[in-house]
Amino acid sequence: MTYKSLTSTFPSFLSSILNSYTQIFFSNSRVFSLILIVVSFFDFWAGVSGVIAVMVTNIFAYLIGFNRFNIKKGYYGFNSLLVGLGLGVYYQPGTEFFIVLGFAALLTLFLTLFLEGVIGKYGLPFLSLSFLLGTWLVSLATRQFTSLHVSERGIYMTNEMFMIGGQHMVASYNWLTDLGLPESIQLYFTSLGAIFFQYHLLAGILISIGLLVYSRIAFILSLVGFFSAYAYYNFISADIHELSYSFIGFNFILTSIAIGGFFIIPSKWSFLWVILLTPIVSIILTSTQAIFSIFQLSVYSLPFNIVVMLFLYSLKFRERFFDKPELVAYQQFSPEKNLYSHVNYKARFGKSLYFPFVLPFWGEWKVTQSHNGKFTHQGDWRHAWDFEITDDEGLSYSGDGNSREDYFAYGKPVVAPADGYVEEIIDDIDENEIGNVDLEHNWGNTIILRHIDQLYSKISHLKKGSFKVAAGDAVKKGQVLAACGNSGRSPVPHIHFQLQGTPYIGSRTLDYPFSHYIRHKSGVFELRSYESPENNVMVSNISKNTSLEKAFHFIPGQEFKFRVTPGSGKEYQVDWEVMVDAVNQTYIYCDKTKSRAWFRNDGDIHYFTYFEGDKSSLLFKFFLGAYKVMMGYYRNLLVKDQYPVNTFNNQFVGLIQDFLAPFILFTRSEYSLKYLGMDDALMQTNIRLRSEISARIGKHQVRQMACEMYIGTQGLERFVILENETETEVKLVSGR
Repeated sequence: MTYKSLTSTFPSFLSSILNSYTQIFFSNSRVFSLILIVVSFFDFWAGVSGVIAVMVTNIFAYLIGFNRFNIKKGYYGFNSLLVGLGLGVYYQPGTEFFIVLGFAALLTLFLTLFLEGVIGKYGLPFLSLSFLLGTWLVSLATRQFTSLHVSERGIYMTNEMFMIGGQHMVASYNWLTDLGLPESIQLYFTSLGAIFFQYHLLAGILISIGLLVYSRIAFILSLVGFFSAYAYYNFISADIHELSYSFIGFNFILTSIAIGGFFIIPSKWSFLWVILLTPIVSIILTSTQAIFSIFQLSVYSLPFNIVVMLFLYSLKFRERFFDKPELVAYQQFSPEKNLYSHVNYKARFGKSLYFPFVLPFWGEWKVTQSHNGKFTHQGDWRHAWDFEITDDEGLSYSGDGNSREDYFAYGKPVVAPADGYVEEIIDDIDENEIGNVDLEHNWGNTIILRHIDQLYSKISHLKKGSFKVAAGDAVKKGQVLAACGNSGRSPVPHIHFQLQGTPYIGSRTLDYPFSHYIRHKSGVFELRSYESPENNVMVSNISKNTSLEKAFHFIPGQEFKFRVTPGSGKEYQVDWEVMVDAVNQTYIYCDKTKSRAWFRNDGDIHYFTYFEGDKSSLLFKFFLGAYKVMMGYYRNLLVKDQYPVNTFNNQFVGLIQDFLAPFILFTRSEYSLKYLGMDDALMQTNIRLRSEISARIGKHQVRQMACEMYIGTQGLERFVILENETETEVKLVSGR
């Protein structure tokens, strides 16, 4: 087979090997995987057996045609790796052994897939169950294989060290074995090493270093989990040597990492549950040991598997307190990333779970009565708004204001606030003269729209005979429904708007926000998202700018070529392409750095949501600079947002924050975008935007960057990155 055909048949084969090692610790860190590989070779033949088992598993997984993403991530390989390490430690190497090992790896693969299907349908991880089943089955079977011999490696360790490196190696081994550390710390390190079937102190020390490099939170959790167990054993006067017997104290370490920071968002609640689950792990560990000793089998990681799956399954039955603790929705294989992304997503999009509504009119209107009104909007009907049109002096009419036609709002179009269906229309109520009200028909001419189950909008006091739709019609957001009138309990022309859970006239109102709107105050424009407009403010929907829409309307298949001119350095070209991933999420891909920047666009606002790759790349700078851009132009409007705290942090500050993150976030990364000017208002083009990016501790700024963007008739024409007193200009060469 050629190299090309091999890479086509076995794509990302090296990654599948490396990730199989780190998956044992719920990680995909390359550095950590290399440390773990080194540790696995502390017993050479165990290391060789582990590599063979992983390779056999992944080769068969590719050839049979299993999910390539799962293979690459190491999901199918890590259980076979553990089987290989365990058998490699226990048996002497030889032809017969390696043949058995190959079939043991294949058996473990099938067990993994079976458990993925059976346990996965309940939304639970299969963890290391296939390793347990595979190892137990092979161990029981090989007792009848007389050609396999039990290894004597490790029994006479001093002799083995002497054969490797003489007396110097023996002295080094003895020094590392007896560092004078307290019993509990030595037991912690040896328990870590035992996860890879290496019972040497140095193995545990190296794994702890790798764990610290991979995740500060995971490292702290490993300490909390193990030393909680150590304290518990001392408290109940249990046999502390149970933790050192086969070094199965690693069950507490793996349980704490899984519950404290991987499957659950790290927080004070997850740490509390780690401590509370410690006695349960101990009970299961002791009881299963008593049972399995009858068959001369080790329980290995069985207590960890039982406790983690029981706890995760139990959380699925909660009816409240869903944030104590919170389950990870999108796994990023890092407790820090899980936490920071979760906090950021809740702050940015937590309210976007609401069905989106816009204001039910065109242009700028004033909120003359908001929630808990002075005259109406009280009790069960307190969550509602009245809107009128006013001039610069605050008047809602011209002339003497004695006729309906004098009022600016009268006869103005009323539009659908969202897609839906016309549920009911009342169109037979006469218009009031100014100052009079119709108390018999409180709501006047009204339209009710059904949007989704148990969510309706109601617009009242409409003009008789002005309806453009009929009951049962489907309507689109922004479609004209009727005109503003003065019917019902309405002394002057205005719109009454509310959201409700039932389709009836007079239904109680819901406290429900508008998705996006512009707040006008003293010539200053503010973007408000998922908020309820307050009393006496001027509001409008976002008036879209065609040039901004074109600049940030990225379509899969689009390609961009940029000429980059650094402040110091040689000019170069960068190519980007808009792509779609396996779950239909759109992102911009940089061919030069293999980086990706995911984004979303709801029609009103462009958001970047996640970045993966080289943080020195131009794509990352653009991700920061265009993090949130509204599609309307309002001079001096300021858009604010925040990044995950680890996105733009000073490295040292970020390191300290990682240790404290489950309990306190003392640093933040902030984004602000200002609309500086538009030279051609008629053509809505030649727009200048400037974003400011900063990392802060309290009011102290520890890092900053700026990005100036220039929008022309063809969209984004160029942008300039300003950082560390250097300026990098980026011009669009071509884009389609």
